[in-house]
Amino acid sequence: MIKNLDSEPWRDLQPAVADTLEPELKAATGEILETIGREVPEYARPLEGNFGRGIRTGVGEALSQFVALIRDPEAGRVGREVYVELGRGELRQGRTLDSLQAAYRIGARVAWRHFARAGRRAKLDAEVLSLLAEAIFAYIDELSADSVEGFAEAQAETEDRRRRRQQELAALLLRDPPADPADLRVTAAAAEWKLPRRVAALACAATDLMQIAHRVPVGSLVAELDETGCVLLADPDGPGRAAEIENAVAAVPVAIGPTGEPGALRESWDLAKTCLLAARAGRLPSVGLVRAEDHLAELLLFEAGALAGRIAIKRLTSFEALTDKAQKRMRETALAYVRHQGNSVEMATALHLHPQTVRYRIARLRELLGDQLDDPDARFELEIALRIPQ
Repeated sequence: MIKNLDSEPWRDLQPAVADTLEPELKAATGEILETIGREVPEYARPLEGNFGRGIRTGVGEALSQFVALIRDPEAGRVGREVYVELGRGELRQGRTLDSLQAAYRIGARVAWRHFARAGRRAKLDAEVLSLLAEAIFAYIDELSADSVEGFAEAQAETEDRRRRRQQELAALLLRDPPADPADLRVTAAAAEWKLPRRVAALACAATDLMQIAHRVPVGSLVAELDETGCVLLADPDGPGRAAEIENAVAAVPVAIGPTGEPGALRESWDLAKTCLLAARAGRLPSVGLVRAEDHLAELLLFEAGALAGRIAIKRLTSFEALTDKAQKRMRETALAYVRHQGNSVEMATALHLHPQTVRYRIARLRELLGDQLDDPDARFELEIALRIPQ
């Protein structure tokens, strides 16, 4: 006998083998159900309702169909949705596939014992019995694969539904004006997310969101909004949370807004997004976690870039005639002047220069800027102009 090398070894069995096995179907089905109930703890209960019907149908049809395939391999398998649905049912019950896979192994073992006994009574030779064993276990593998497919499908559907509900909740939490509290409670319950007392918004590139989503602290809400990755972090300032967040984002560019009550989330989200944009533009650190609260002045200048540019034109026109090197020197001197209120000693320390050198620079600065250095409003605008990155 030449054995098929495909995945359907039952094709090499003679149809008469089906007649030998058929009388064993009822007894094999009963023993399989009894053994599953005894050896698989999760199934150790009366086979009632949809659960019981599914198991009984699955076992009965599996054995009948196996015999039918031996009798007529060209008929092909039918009813695979029974085993797909068994896989889906395991996910709905909150179980892994371990129990169902154990049930399949029991089914193969008990069926082989019954079929081998029938084969010996019919005096089937050893090669046929060997092929019959191979066919049984290959067939059970196909049923198991159907259940794995069903479990994966149900898992994907559950994840998709959870993602949609989280998306709806995130959009509601970040709505301006704020959403009705009753709507928030209902939507949060549907998303299985407990509204925290303190929360902050984290922004990242949409392409980095999934990488971060699996590592952020438990209780975070993940969504994609405004083509940007959004993570709402519950109690981000709690014990150990800062380290968790830092570890989750690693080297991915991420910005986090200030922490506050859920009603203030929109402001946190807006600041986080602005912070992320500023980092991408090179105005803030572009690696790892950037906290908006630590860069409010830079964000103000970034957001009001055009207006700050006009101020720079107004206040720093006299620098334009200088060489690039001289401009850089005068800019850093002027910024030190407004920061230290013209104190030459403090300026020298900050600039790492000799006080006499600083006094010389101040004199030159007065030639260029004149009365601006003595006018509080002018000094304020001057500092804005000098803080704009070059």
